[in-house]
Amino acid sequence: MKARGRYGMLSGSSRARTQHIMNHPLPGTDAAPEVRLTSFSHGGGCGCKIAPGVLSEILRSSGTGAIPKELLVGIETADDAAVYQLNDEQALIATTDFFMPIVDDPFEFGRIAATNAISDVYAMGGRPIMALALVAMPVNQLPLEVIGRVVEGGQAVCRAAGIPIAGGHTIDSVEPIYGLVVMGLAHPSRIRRNRDARAGDVLVLGKPLGVGVLSAALKKGQLDAAGYARLIDTTTRLNTPGMALAERDDVHALTDVTGFGIAGHTLELARGAGLRAVLDWRHLPLLPGVAALAEQGNVTGASRRNWEGYGSEVQLDPGLPAIAQALLTDPQTSGGLLASCAPEAVDSVLRIFREQGFGEAAVVGHMASGEPGLTVAA
Repeated sequence: MKARGRYGMLSGSSRARTQHIMNHPLPGTDAAPEVRLTSFSHGGGCGCKIAPGVLSEILRSSGTGAIPKELLVGIETADDAAVYQLNDEQALIATTDFFMPIVDDPFEFGRIAATNAISDVYAMGGRPIMALALVAMPVNQLPLEVIGRVVEGGQAVCRAAGIPIAGGHTIDSVEPIYGLVVMGLAHPSRIRRNRDARAGDVLVLGKPLGVGVLSAALKKGQLDAAGYARLIDTTTRLNTPGMALAERDDVHALTDVTGFGIAGHTLELARGAGLRAVLDWRHLPLLPGVAALAEQGNVTGASRRNWEGYGSEVQLDPGLPAIAQALLTDPQTSGGLLASCAPEAVDSVLRIFREQGFGEAAVVGHMASGEPGLTVAA
């Protein structure tokens, strides 16, 4: 916190600085949390991401300095993490991710943010080994016990991933922000970039879509208990299949679907590989109830910004339903892995997902030769 850079200073309790901001009751309960975390922030989850077009402009001149040969992956193809080769057998994967609350429950906010951050290591084909916490909180408005619960949520996920939170940094902030720096290891030959997809590859998605729609409905008080449970379940499920997928030579590329939506992250695969990606709308898995909620207007502002950033590179089949664009661009906080694999590997890839608890994994498209971009078939 302010004037205290030590992560460990978050423990303890204080009621002297509690601001009582009442929330709608949590779905399925009669009680409201004492503090509404989402009321402090202008956005939540991966919907907080800077719009893709703006981000591209910001990064235009980045990374132009001396680049060591050991840096296997940098910012050149919008990969999920940086990779630095340590020796012939080990490469270090380094990433960071943080955002503002997507839910009001502080423990669940911590869990979601930590799961999302660790996912980038899995998306590179690595095994996470350690994390550092990034904590920015309005300490004069939030009770310290609430801040502590956020941190506890992150710690719970790190325990599930088998890694320690070895340190971090805390500051006083006008908006609550939590996330992790995460480091992992992989064999240099097992790093899975998003640029290595091949023409003829099949695209397999590990988690269903619709997190942004559910979070928008939650903010409006229109999400029922079942929908809230699905939101928590999908956003706190670690993308562990990435390690097993990277062991297969016939899995050529991996990424995770987060703030830019399924369209944006599939487009990154296409750009990186110089190929045309094709998504089949009929086969895109959606979380239950998402289509109806989207039709009722539960769409995030990030969805619109995403389309403005990359829509010119996406060809939509005229036969698609009216809500297709909103769902294709829907920001996925802690979304699923997207694997580009050889056609003969599809059954094995689906089995890896399902054996690790991702029963909704589905074939959603393919990679083809042609002008880089994305086509969405009806």
